Amino acid sequence: MIEKYTYKGEGYEILMSFGEWTVALLRYEKRSSEFDQLERHLQTDEAFVLLEGEARLYTDTESVSMEKGTLYNIPKGEWHHIVVSRDASVLIVENSNTSPDNTERKML
Repeated sequence: MIEKYTYKGEGYEILMSFGEWTVALLRYEKRSSEFDQLERHLQTDEAFVLLEGEARLYTDTESVSMEKGTLYNIPKGEWHHIVVSRDASVLIVENSNTSPDNTERKML
């Protein structure tokens, strides 16, 4: 059996969860359109793959223009933020218990 998941809306949407992992899609929204904050997850790494459009991944010490099809991992505890173009789709894989309870945010 093949399961299929799609998302064409704005923002972050969980496509599926399995065991301890969640697979989500990030598309353009106001929060992901500007570099004005950082967040860090205290219990899990977070992996990003650019599928469409353009995206820039920031940490508190560096930034990188993402290449399509390349996996970028942010280790747990690392401050980060992603900025995406209006036509972007970014696949995100993270621990399924990632939540506001184990995520810190700081405004810039």
